[in-house]
Amino acid sequence: MTMVTQMQLAADGKVSEEMEIVAQKENFDSKKLRREIAAGRIIIPANKVHLKKGLVPIGIGKGLSTKINANIGASRVRACIDEELEKVRICMKYGADTAMDLSTGGNLDEIRSAIIGEATIPIGTVPVYQVVEEKGTIDDLTADDFLQVIEKQARQGVDYMTIHAGILLKHLPLTKGRITGVVSRGGSIMQRWMSVHKTQNPLYSVYGQILDIFADYDVTVSLGDSLRPGCVHDATDRAQIAELKTLGELTKKTWKKGVQVMVEGPGHIPMHEIRLNVDLQKKYCHGAPFYVLGPLVTDISPGYDHISSAIGAAMAGYYGADYLCYVTPKEHLGLPDADDVREGIIAYKIAAHAADIAKGIKGARERDDELSRARYAMDWERQFALSLDPERAKEYRTKDLSAGADFCSMCGPDFCSMRLDQKTRGLETYNERRVGEKRAHKYAKAENDGSFMEVDELFSKKSEKGNGKK
Repeated sequence: MTMVTQMQLAADGKVSEEMEIVAQKENFDSKKLRREIAAGRIIIPANKVHLKKGLVPIGIGKGLSTKINANIGASRVRACIDEELEKVRICMKYGADTAMDLSTGGNLDEIRSAIIGEATIPIGTVPVYQVVEEKGTIDDLTADDFLQVIEKQARQGVDYMTIHAGILLKHLPLTKGRITGVVSRGGSIMQRWMSVHKTQNPLYSVYGQILDIFADYDVTVSLGDSLRPGCVHDATDRAQIAELKTLGELTKKTWKKGVQVMVEGPGHIPMHEIRLNVDLQKKYCHGAPFYVLGPLVTDISPGYDHISSAIGAAMAGYYGADYLCYVTPKEHLGLPDADDVREGIIAYKIAAHAADIAKGIKGARERDDELSRARYAMDWERQFALSLDPERAKEYRTKDLSAGADFCSMCGPDFCSMRLDQKTRGLETYNERRVGEKRAHKYAKAENDGSFMEVDELFSKKSEKGNGKK
């Protein structure tokens, strides 16, 4: 099976159908997009097999909107295909640009096949997990074991794979002095194998053969950062930077084969080192798209790591990272469920969008301005429609008042600054234009029975509830 990759087409001066789709979605010139793909600064992760199953291509890289990834997948503790398919649907509903199947338990082939069949977004994997799961060993693995699984996953339609080829035997002593050692699962597996065999990383040794497989299916390489820091103490250390330089060498090898590539990054990085990390990746990896996990900016937020990491993700995106891998509230604690996936996606949609505004991505702020106009006009339904999570916004809004009331339950009718500003300017509020001033000032819908009551009476009842009165 020999196919032409997006990079090869671009290098030949051809604009593919997938490039046209991405250019239209991004409001980006298709010829410029082709040039950036040929130069390796933009990728379109789109396995030819998945394209035939309904994949909608996306672009990742320089000048495009910042993309986000959602990690899903089963484990030995909990493995259910239906649950993973629900996670995929959540990913697509709330706007994840891609998803990675990181399953380590259950029937991995069936789970992956079902996910690819369901998803219209690109799907990534980490093939080393399946190698270990199938063989039941790390110490006795061979290079052929890795190649067979990589071929199988490419044949299924996986769009991009994390390949832990950058961690080398000479890097292992550099982790001495770290608090958390090697925290990448794939990295720790390769560390173990090399420590046992005293031999070079097999993924590095057969990297050319891996690229041959990727070229056949147009799978994108995601070069894994096996030595990423697992805490802020370990950030930007010798081990991390040594591997980054190797990833730069592998990036050039990948391009020579006409295969698309992006480079993965940390991890846990204090805020004052985020820009440095982005700059170093762009320098050593020759402008290849940068894919960061978080980064978390503090280590004391278990249960809230989606917030800690979204702070770092927004900064990384602003400084030039192209692709943000989400973190959920369950990070470091357990396997995320569908609700956790939703929380992580929304946190990272916020981070990516904030970065796009700051970077000046064309049209990025239009939605913000439109929502702000709706907010000033008290047009709640329009605000919901423009929100990243309309259901959550409506849920919070209608807990105390109807969507039609031209004030919120925090300010009430008398302390709404925008309402007062409109009055001062001699403007009618949204409800005054709809149903007249008397009704807008006097009535609000009570959620409990769907009836209307006096505003004063509603707030009085809420107040009595809060004071414990019956």
